[in-house]
Amino acid sequence: MVKSKTKRKTSKKSRLSNNTPSKIKVTFCSDLEKSVLTNNFEKRGWQQVTPEDDWNFYWAGIQTCRTLFSLDSGYRMGDHQTINHFPNHYELTRKDLLVKNIKRYRKELEREGNPLGQKQNGKYVYLDFIPVTFVLPADYNMFVEEYRKNPQSTWIMKPVGKSQGAGIFLINKLSKLKRWSRESKAPFNPSIVKETYVISRYIDNPLLIGGKKFDMRLYVLVTTFRPLKAYLFKLGFCRFCTVKYDTSIQELDNIFVHLTNVSVQRHGGDYNSLHGGKLSVDNLRLYLESTRGKSVTDKLFETINWLIIHSLKSVSYIMANDKHCFECYGYDIIIDNSLKPWLIEVNASPSLTSTTVNDRILKNKLVDNILSLVLPPNGIPDAKWSKNPSPEALGQFELLIDDENLSQDAKSKKNVKLRQKSIRKK
Repeated sequence: MVKSKTKRKTSKKSRLSNNTPSKIKVTFCSDLEKSVLTNNFEKRGWQQVTPEDDWNFYWAGIQTCRTLFSLDSGYRMGDHQTINHFPNHYELTRKDLLVKNIKRYRKELEREGNPLGQKQNGKYVYLDFIPVTFVLPADYNMFVEEYRKNPQSTWIMKPVGKSQGAGIFLINKLSKLKRWSRESKAPFNPSIVKETYVISRYIDNPLLIGGKKFDMRLYVLVTTFRPLKAYLFKLGFCRFCTVKYDTSIQELDNIFVHLTNVSVQRHGGDYNSLHGGKLSVDNLRLYLESTRGKSVTDKLFETINWLIIHSLKSVSYIMANDKHCFECYGYDIIIDNSLKPWLIEVNASPSLTSTTVNDRILKNKLVDNILSLVLPPNGIPDAKWSKNPSPEALGQFELLIDDENLSQDAKSKKNVKLRQKSIRKK
């Protein structure tokens, strides 16, 4: 844990200055004891130190990051320090804030008359990529109103402050929600309830492979929010349930049918520790091309990129765009049987635990590629760096969006048009 302090002790050996020699010892610290991290750091010749020492690179947990950036800490990072979270990353990764920010983003576009905010039959034409969701207890009455329009629908409840499938359950009757409220001794009264939940319409027509439900885990790296610059890791994977999908009432409480989290599925009797219930995104693509055709498969993956970009844009203005920060988000996406992707949630600290050999190889490459991409060519953290990596530095990442280059292209096109107009006048 980072200690609060206004002055950091300096060390001639570990302190980096603007006149840093090229062969400097880069120091790192982490409060996550993961071999995939330390192996990558030590492979670069970095030296491990404690958070109280002068560190250059900190791979921190979200709570540590929150403490570090709090006003009470008085901590000020130097130019040669980098950390793996933005101060208010939770605007995208907290379930209720994700929904709130996407809803606000869509309404703003609609109000501005932007074509992206277009609606048809009450639904957004281009930005309909999150299930209908309400925040409880605040939106309880609105949820009841929506539920009564289609009383046969199934909904999924998730506690905002938990992860790895903890506290999640499905309901298909309003009475079940009311009974849960009574039993939890937390009636839906905003002045009483401490824990917030989101309740979303359950995607009950998921695409199945081998009769089983799955979701996609994709890694998205953001190096700056203003201008927005984000990259997609090509080696994502699908996480499968161990039990065949069944919508019957008897199976509504069976988490091995409905929840794809590895932390849940690995406790099931049918869990296969060899492949870990995972399939690479590349193999998913091949399967879909052979069963559904290449054009619809290409469209699916284009739509996935689209929803990731606009989820990031929905928080870009509100995110504290600290130049010392980067973030690797874990995106969870479900594809329904019409090949429409749905954004389920975004994780701030996607698991670096390896459950299989392939998993270990993938996550080692993920961390290695992240370091190559977020650091300058000399490998020394530098907040003044332009954050324009070379194509070779991307590794298995591909550019999703670069608003800086887009704005430069727009300026170039505008200048060309002005020159052409000037020539015509002559």
